[in-house]
Amino acid sequence: MTNTDPMIIAKAEAWLQSNIDEKSKSEIKALLASPDQTELIDSFYRDLEFGTGGLRGIMGVGSNRMNIYTIGMATQGLANYLLKCFPGEEISVAVTHDCRINNTLFADTTANVFTANGIKVKYYREMRPTPMLSFAIRHFGCKSGVMVTASHNPKEYNGYKAYWEDGGQVVAPHDVNIITEVQKITSVDDVNWNKNDALIEYIETDFDFVYLNEVKKMSLSPNEIMLEKDMPIVFSPIHGASGKTVPAALKIYGFENIHIVKEQAEPDGTFPTVIYPNPEEKEALNMAIELGKKVNAELVLACDPDGDRYAACVPDGKGGFELLNGNQGGSLITYYLLSKWREYGQLTGDQFMVNTIVTTELINEICAGFNVTCYNVLTGFKNIAAIIKELEGKKQFIAGGEESYGYMVGDFVRDKDANSAAAIFAELVAYYKTKGQSVQDVLAEIYMEYGFYKEHLISVTKKGKDGAEQIQALMAGYRNNKPSEINGIKVVKIIDVKESKVYDLINNSESALHMDKSNVIQFYLEDGSKISARPSGTEPKIKYYFSVNEKLPNREAYRAVEESLDKKIQGLMTYFG
Repeated sequence: MTNTDPMIIAKAEAWLQSNIDEKSKSEIKALLASPDQTELIDSFYRDLEFGTGGLRGIMGVGSNRMNIYTIGMATQGLANYLLKCFPGEEISVAVTHDCRINNTLFADTTANVFTANGIKVKYYREMRPTPMLSFAIRHFGCKSGVMVTASHNPKEYNGYKAYWEDGGQVVAPHDVNIITEVQKITSVDDVNWNKNDALIEYIETDFDFVYLNEVKKMSLSPNEIMLEKDMPIVFSPIHGASGKTVPAALKIYGFENIHIVKEQAEPDGTFPTVIYPNPEEKEALNMAIELGKKVNAELVLACDPDGDRYAACVPDGKGGFELLNGNQGGSLITYYLLSKWREYGQLTGDQFMVNTIVTTELINEICAGFNVTCYNVLTGFKNIAAIIKELEGKKQFIAGGEESYGYMVGDFVRDKDANSAAAIFAELVAYYKTKGQSVQDVLAEIYMEYGFYKEHLISVTKKGKDGAEQIQALMAGYRNNKPSEINGIKVVKIIDVKESKVYDLINNSESALHMDKSNVIQFYLEDGSKISARPSGTEPKIKYYFSVNEKLPNREAYRAVEESLDKKIQGLMTYFG
């Protein structure tokens, strides 16, 4: 038997003595009795961390697992904080979930603990995508909200995302304050489990039309859609919560020839047809692409399980489909929206867009070309929502996004929204088609005007306690031994977001970075390349974001420049791989 830390054994035994169900007690006893203590250690070596976005982890028994008890403890902490923030007021929260295993159980647990604390719950009758949770918070005047989802994580995971009254995920000071309250809940027995069903009000399916009406208001080219209403579009929710809402959004825009991937249409938390339910992985889109070939689709769309991120594939001119990455998709939407706003005379100087620091610099260049301010924020749509809230009534938000297939058009939702993004992307395909242009034509046009930018992401997974320590060691190494060159190219600047410092290696100086702290370090190279290293806040991974660029003199040079950029990326990947 492994020599297990007595603290871990003590924590497991404390759970056995608490008011948990007999099945959970049996599972803990089995872990304690097992010759291999690895699972016991991973289940109890820490409390599942309630981070700035909420909870996410593997489902199972224990303090470091997603289960009704860790969900209940988190909800009790959030409820306590709400009662402190709004004393004497009637407090309501919105709650929903996606398709994952145990999601109804976890969402019910969340709703029940809120009601046990005298808090009203607006509870979606059926699962709905994340953006509809954000929308409901603002529509119903709720003080908070919870979405039970683990987004695109593997099927073993589940999660819990906490929102504030503006419809965005919690930010400072509420994020830290909620964490403090959650940490005060040290035992299952600290949770008030005495639910009050009278405090639950269900949000029925007719509310979808209230939301979809806002999505429709974002449309800018209704005439072109009318001309291309029969354009074949394929869609897959990848077994997730967007199976009804994305087709409804496309139809309300005017598209009539929509084909759903039947094998992936029904919600299923085991995600039986894919390895990972992540639209960033082309494998997850295989069935959608095959259907696209059969129906000669002009566009193939897919969403992650909670319907906040979308992927788009377009014909490659060779009988197949090209999966656009999030940077390409975001750049296309940005260019399209700003072009249409300018065409309608709506760019008055009071508009703005938002980009995250690991997203392509091309979006910044496009915005500058239209004289529209583009703010750069930390990764996460909560930071985009925070900028919108800060500038509300002063400036007009157009759209914002990040490289990981997230985009938000308009401010009626304060989180990434695959429903509106998918509809807008379909609209831009139809619009440019009426002008005789393919998506690749438009991208080339953008690159010739603003520079040919290419990005790539690699994720290195390090599981368990050892993996977490390895990731910490990697980041410490970058900080303590700053490289002067990477892959033979001189490093000219390093931004350490965690230390709030900018290091100028040319002038051998440093300055303060005015941005919230986050565990991110960025390297800027002499040739214009940028590399960002960031441990994931929700998965056992460290992510490396590579961005390179060159001028594109003409369309004929496209492939040659692309090959040059690919070679640059390959060299950078080898260095960090």
